[in-house]
Amino acid sequence: MYLNLDSRLRGNDKKEVASSPPASGGRNDNMYMNGILEKIKSAGLVGRGGAGFPVDKKWSAVQEAVGAKKYVVCNAAEGEPGLAKDGYILEQYPGKVINGMQIAIDFLSAPAAASADRAEVRGYLYLNYKYHKKLGKKIAALLKNSPIEIFVKPLNSGYIGGEESAALNAIEGRRIEPRLKPPFSSSKGLWGCPTLVNNVETFYNVSLVKSGQYKGNRFYTIGGDCPHEGVYELPESFTIEKVLKQTENYPKFPFFAQIGGNASGEVLSSRQLRRPVQGSGSIAVHSITKTNFKKIIIDWLDFFINESCGQCTPCREGTIRLKEIFIAEKPDWVLFNSLLDNLVDTSLCSLGSSVAVPIRSYLKNVYPTVNK
Repeated sequence: MYLNLDSRLRGNDKKEVASSPPASGGRNDNMYMNGILEKIKSAGLVGRGGAGFPVDKKWSAVQEAVGAKKYVVCNAAEGEPGLAKDGYILEQYPGKVINGMQIAIDFLSAPAAASADRAEVRGYLYLNYKYHKKLGKKIAALLKNSPIEIFVKPLNSGYIGGEESAALNAIEGRRIEPRLKPPFSSSKGLWGCPTLVNNVETFYNVSLVKSGQYKGNRFYTIGGDCPHEGVYELPESFTIEKVLKQTENYPKFPFFAQIGGNASGEVLSSRQLRRPVQGSGSIAVHSITKTNFKKIIIDWLDFFINESCGQCTPCREGTIRLKEIFIAEKPDWVLFNSLLDNLVDTSLCSLGSSVAVPIRSYLKNVYPTVNK
């Protein structure tokens, strides 16, 4: 998907010229502790994996955590349907992603206090199997003599294999399932050590901030019932409506859109698109006349049923019960909504708690229009 693009909208006609990341060490520690963090904070960088947590706060938490060893992990799992931006960034700008990781390694290596020792910091690029198959050799060449190594996301780990703590379990060789929080990865991550986990786009942005090239853009994956599917780099301040119009993807027919992932994303009507894109930056366009009400909800439920790791009962059992109720001849909507509430309140990780998002937003924002 991310290859068929209009270069005018990407803002760059040429692929990045591959270059090795800077070697760590030999820098002024105070500059790295204060200068880099201040630049990231001033730029207003937030995570691009979906949660949107401020990058400077996460970096500070790992920096302040006590540990002789620390780790930096770039999460390039990208397992939710409808997302392709990380694969595009790794293909076009792998050197900048690696550079962003190296900046984080240098930052965390510096003593947090004058009396503290330097931490030993290593990095892992947790890479989607398909991306590794396509780009692995190219990326490996850039990592030569680097403290960063590639770890390929296990092929059978599914969506949950991209959850932050499940990814750490995979790297450790443990069962791929989310960890109970707290403790958080920032204080107790890989092998019990403080660990910084950020998304591909986040490390790419860090590299731009460091070099003074960051312009407040973000990447959008656009797909569905539209003529120009692909990944586009545009200002993060753009509304959903403006992104679709700028990329010549705004439909001339009745439609709705799912934002932030084709499974867990919020569903909005065409009248609700004058707001910025949240989450992981995806926009899926759906024709109202082509979309079957029951099928789209069943597809969402099937995704959550199939991708559940089975660790917690609300997600493992609740998603199955939701589908049984929904496909019944006379659905029990009271029980259906009660189960959605239960998933939101008691699921161990974001997979289970996200089940309610597409279903409830669709029923609230789109279904009344469809069912007139």
